[in-house]
Amino acid sequence: MDFLLSFLNSMPGALGQGLIWGIMAIGVYITYRILDVADLTVDGSLATGGAMCALGITLGWNPWVALVVAILAGMLAGLVTGLLHTLCGIPAILAGILTQLALYSINLRIMAVGSGLTTKATLSVSVDKYPLMLSSRFIRDLTAENPFILLVPLVLIVIALLYWFFGTELGSSLRATGANQNMARAQGINTNWTKVLGLVVSNGLVALSGALLSQYQGSATVDMGRGAIVIGLAAVIIGEVLLGKVFRNFALKLLSAVIGAIIYYIVITLVLRLGLETTDLKLLTALVVAVFLTIPHWKGKFAKTGKKGDAAHA
Repeated sequence: MDFLLSFLNSMPGALGQGLIWGIMAIGVYITYRILDVADLTVDGSLATGGAMCALGITLGWNPWVALVVAILAGMLAGLVTGLLHTLCGIPAILAGILTQLALYSINLRIMAVGSGLTTKATLSVSVDKYPLMLSSRFIRDLTAENPFILLVPLVLIVIALLYWFFGTELGSSLRATGANQNMARAQGINTNWTKVLGLVVSNGLVALSGALLSQYQGSATVDMGRGAIVIGLAAVIIGEVLLGKVFRNFALKLLSAVIGAIIYYIVITLVLRLGLETTDLKLLTALVVAVFLTIPHWKGKFAKTGKKGDAAHA
């Protein structure tokens, strides 16, 4: 009974984390599913978004201004990865690794601005000192300060804007590039430009998630994005496996990534309540991704076996 109460008490926190990371999962969905590119920039750009937002708030900026600057910083990171890939001919996965590596040092310097230090690994933004947009402290409060009042509409707005964008000629060009580059080029689409654009949009969303996360948890750290790509993939894959047959519309597919992130954090919360050490979370994440990647493969195999059996009986 105590375990159940403890688990239910932790649900608001899991839902809040899931919504924030769900925005990041949407960014991963754009590169992983739409562009068909493995972008590892996100581990760095999430921390960049968090660092820029936290820095802006500590410097006295309006939190919304800090949020916009964080998004622009993430978009710049995506631009660098895109240019390394398209102009320099570096494979996308290596271009992402290079940008992520560079961002580690850059993030250390961002958080040190104004402190008199050369580098800084953590930047605190306590809700007691700064006017934050959201904070985990109020996650269970039935007041206007509850993070859900901001997060739920924000997630829906992000999905609506992306649904509109990918319905435009430019967005359709981006989708065509991911579906078939050769055919897209034959239709006169500049695939290098659309790849760069996709990476810019994706990492802008990832940085938005990082900016919200830094406020939600009250600090930005240089390692806050470590493993973000795996969490994003886990959210996308969980959403597809559980909701893929129901959610056919593009907007609903984006929503499934958010739901996947929420389910992921509920599972993580449950396992932690069962006694798993926090140091084992990366192992658990890898196992979750592996399991959900395996399910479609085996479902396909069983479907083929069933069809062969039906043909033999016929």
